[in-house]
Amino acid sequence: MDTPNANYDQPWKEALEDYLEPFLAFFFPQVYEVVDWSKGYESLDKELQQITPTGSSGEREGDKLFKVWQKNGEEAYILIHIEVQSQEESQFPERMYIYHYRSFDIHKKVISLAILGDDRPSWRPHSYSYNLAGCSVTFEFPTAKLLDYESQWETLKTSLNPLAFLVMAHLKTQASTGNAEEREQYKWELVQNLYERGYTENDLIQLFRLLDWMMTLPESLQQSFDTKLQQYQEERKMPILSNIERRAMEAGRQEGRQEGMLQTARSDVLEVLTVRFNSVPLDLTNRVNQIADIATLKDLHKRAISIGSVAEFEQILDANSPAN
Repeated sequence: MDTPNANYDQPWKEALEDYLEPFLAFFFPQVYEVVDWSKGYESLDKELQQITPTGSSGEREGDKLFKVWQKNGEEAYILIHIEVQSQEESQFPERMYIYHYRSFDIHKKVISLAILGDDRPSWRPHSYSYNLAGCSVTFEFPTAKLLDYESQWETLKTSLNPLAFLVMAHLKTQASTGNAEEREQYKWELVQNLYERGYTENDLIQLFRLLDWMMTLPESLQQSFDTKLQQYQEERKMPILSNIERRAMEAGRQEGRQEGMLQTARSDVLEVLTVRFNSVPLDLTNRVNQIADIATLKDLHKRAISIGSVAEFEQILDANSPAN
C-alpha cells in the first residue's frame, strides 16, 4: 500500500514555535547557554518573509526567525533552517548565507542554525565562501544531522526533551517512505513510547498531534490506527485524548492536507514565473501566497506558462481580485 507524502516542514515549524528552549538545549547547547530564557522569546514570521530571497517558491515552511535576549541584556536573533529534501541541494550553503546577511542587515546580531533532516549520511554543509580578486567571504553555521541520532535510539526513547521524541518520529517517517504498513507499525510503537514518558497532559497532546501530522497514513490505515488508539486508552484508563480532541486532530489532518496542496500549487505558479522571467517581485510572491483557492491557482499556473510578462500576470491577478 502506497504511503502519502510525509509532512515534515509544518510539524517542525510548530515544534520550534512551542519548544524553542528545549530545541536549543537538545541540538545547540552553546546557543541555549547565552539566552536569558526568563525573558521569553518572539517569533518573527513576517520579518522572515521579508528576508526570503525574491523568486523563491514562497515562504519556506520549516524556517523560523526568533528574537531572544542574551544574559547580558542585549537582543539577539536566531534564524533556524530545517532542510528535509533528499535530492541534492547544492545551493543550500549559499541560501544560508543569503538569509543570514539579509537578517544581519536588519538586526546585526544573528545566529544562523541548520537542521539537516535529509537521508544522505555524507551531506553535511556547514559553510559558504568565495574568493574573487582578493575579496573573500567565509560564513560558517552550526548544523545538526538527524541521521546521527539513529545510533542514540535507546537514549532518545527515555529522554524527556520533546525534541527527542520528534527526532524519533522524523527518523521513522523517513525510514518508512513508500511502505504504509511499516509506517503504521512505527507510528503505533511511538505512540506507546509517548505514553510511557511521563509528559504533562499538554505535552502529550501536542506531541501526539505533531506525530500524527508528520506520519501520514492512507485513510484506511489511519482509521484502524484511531480505533486501536481508542481501545488502548480505554484499557489503561488514560483518556488523555478526548473525542473532542480526536475530532479536532482529524480536522487538523484535513486542514494540513489542504494547506499542503495549496502550498504546492502556489509554489508551482511561482516556479514557472521564476524560470520564465528570472525573478518575481516580492509583492507578487506575497499575493500568490495569499491565494487560498486550488482552482484559481491551477488556472494561474496555466496562464503563467504562456503569459508574456510579469506585468501581464499582475493584471490577471488584479482581474481575479475579490475587490474587483
